[in-house]
Amino acid sequence: MNHSLFDLTGKTALVTGGSKGLGKAMARIFAEAGADVFISSRSAEELQAAATEIGEGLTIKVEWMVADMSDRAQVRALAAEAEMRFGKVDILVNNAGINNPQAIDEITDEIWDRNVEVDLTSVMALTRALVPGMKARKWGRVIHISSVLGVGGRLKRNVYCACKAALIGLARASALDLGPYGITVNCLCPGPFLTDMPGKLLSAEEKQYFADRTALKRWAAPRELAGPALLLASEAGSYITGEAIVVDGGAAVNTL
Repeated sequence: MNHSLFDLTGKTALVTGGSKGLGKAMARIFAEAGADVFISSRSAEELQAAATEIGEGLTIKVEWMVADMSDRAQVRALAAEAEMRFGKVDILVNNAGINNPQAIDEITDEIWDRNVEVDLTSVMALTRALVPGMKARKWGRVIHISSVLGVGGRLKRNVYCACKAALIGLARASALDLGPYGITVNCLCPGPFLTDMPGKLLSAEEKQYFADRTALKRWAAPRELAGPALLLASEAGSYITGEAIVVDGGAAVNTL
């Protein structure tokens, strides 16, 4: 096996929402593959702890910055800071997101606006800011973290489903824009991953329901999204673009 296909030595990866859960797991696999890593979230304490964990036992550089993705000025500042500290961003993972369940006739303007800003607009804004550097270097990887709810639906997840579906459309259009410059753009669509968000939103019965829906009859650990992310971030996935890759333990094939 040619492991050099997965080698990220000399690359720099920016992972939003990188202080815990899926973001931290993806940041760690990039670091293990040789990339320098820049992570962001809203908690300095969590970021500092995560940076230590991500870089443990490795010689790569891991840095962090507090950024609220609902604030466009902070999104612009994050892009500028990443390029200033590292000189470039080769791999962008738009992972930060929020989820406030509301039925269609219960959605408030405040919840709609904040969720759209964090889950969709910030992704566009950060990608827009970092793409010029990737185009100049003729190489780049952009990965949006969508969801199985971006290709399906769920009770009272109207805003979240809308935003995650929109990310898939955004990735497909951007893939056409950026392909001639050697930049790939894809979505990962995780299913039941045991992170803080479902831990807070779901009851024990709901968690069991989702586990039972999968072919593997269990929730996934965050590390299980790291492999697909590394594929898309490396030369191993150089001919994959405009795709929405579902990583759900076989839940989508269970139609009964």
